[in-house]
Amino acid sequence: MTDVQGAPEGEHSPVTNEAIVADSANDLQAQVDKWKALSRQNEKAFKSASRELDELRTAHMSDQERAIEQARQDARTVALSEVGERLAVAELRAQAADAGVQLPDADFLNASRFLAEDGTPDAESITAFVSTLPSTTLPPVYRQDMGLGHRGSSTAGQLSRSDLSRMTPAQINEARDKGLLDALMRGEL
Repeated sequence: MTDVQGAPEGEHSPVTNEAIVADSANDLQAQVDKWKALSRQNEKAFKSASRELDELRTAHMSDQERAIEQARQDARTVALSEVGERLAVAELRAQAADAGVQLPDADFLNASRFLAEDGTPDAESITAFVSTLPSTTLPPVYRQDMGLGHRGSSTAGQLSRSDLSRMTPAQINEARDKGLLDALMRGEL
């Protein structure tokens, strides 16, 4: 038997296989989008229910329990702020390195400026700050004479063989240390 395309049964023509793959990909993407939307709805519902539960708990607390809870929240915020500043500086350094920019000295940065209300690093403000820094990436500097072969040199200031014949061994060694015999040693004189 043959299918609609004229291919033997069990085999699909290339056009049919591509169409099946495209349809499958579209169906898969639709399912992913659907589940993402449902997940977001569930997350919003959970946050709303959690907030409502916290409000009910707070409403049923005595004044002493409210004071204790407020002290806990204050202590948590202070502790997170202390650690958060270090995390914010680390995040600043990481984003600056990725962007290829140089951060100002840590002494001049107010790291608390990059913290959210709960004491955690605020990624949006860090990204905004790093994007305002000027780029410090410079093109690489290459040696200009690398691999070019003999380029000639100036023999001005170099000593010749006749100069050597009038010098003592100590003077020759001194001239060699000063580089006055380089052209002679390369065979240019």
